Amino acid sequence: MDDKLLSGLEDKSLTKGRLHQIVEHNLELIPVLVKGMYSLKPSIRYGCGKVLMDLSENYPGEIYPYIDSFIELLDSKYRIITWNSMAIIANMAPIDKEKKIDSIFEKYSSFLRDEYMITVANVIENLGKIALAKPYLTQKITAKILSVEKIKLTPHLTEECRRVIAEKAIGSFDLFFDNIDEKKKVLSFVERQVNSSRKSLRSKATEFVRKHCEQI
Repeated sequence: MDDKLLSGLEDKSLTKGRLHQIVEHNLELIPVLVKGMYSLKPSIRYGCGKVLMDLSENYPGEIYPYIDSFIELLDSKYRIITWNSMAIIANMAPIDKEKKIDSIFEKYSSFLRDEYMITVANVIENLGKIALAKPYLTQKITAKILSVEKIKLTPHLTEECRRVIAEKAIGSFDLFFDNIDEKKKVLSFVERQVNSSRKSLRSKATEFVRKHCEQI
């Protein structure tokens, strides 16, 4: 059964949607998917990563025993696997009684300095989830996200990318703004985006200011 599942992804006889259904009805197959994320075959590792990412939203407790594997996979040479692992780890934050995420917080947040926009955007989004699950990390997470305003440009991270990242940051702050101590700093950051050349960023910043300015 294990080999059939993984080979089905490779020969496309099994879709990711069907795999999700199969594992959801038999969660004992989760370790098969974890193993699959290490596969050298793209269709297997990305299929397993996507299904585990989706399952982790509803079954974090069943996936948590394998958290060390996802921490290890943060260093994958395949960026999509890194992104999958980031999301899975963040989805397990509400049940992280062993504080495994706390122990790798600096490593996790260090991806904010990555040269690829999608990686940075993924970190920001997932740090918002972690802040909600672990309020005592709110101030550290706030400082980390605010730091992206000065992120260095790279061939893969342009000025427009930086605007996309700012938009993600505002969305993340909106999740846990009530718990932030330095609300003025966050609001100042958002206000600086109100006149952005990026329409969606202007809109999100304006809405954020309107929503939260009375809390200052």
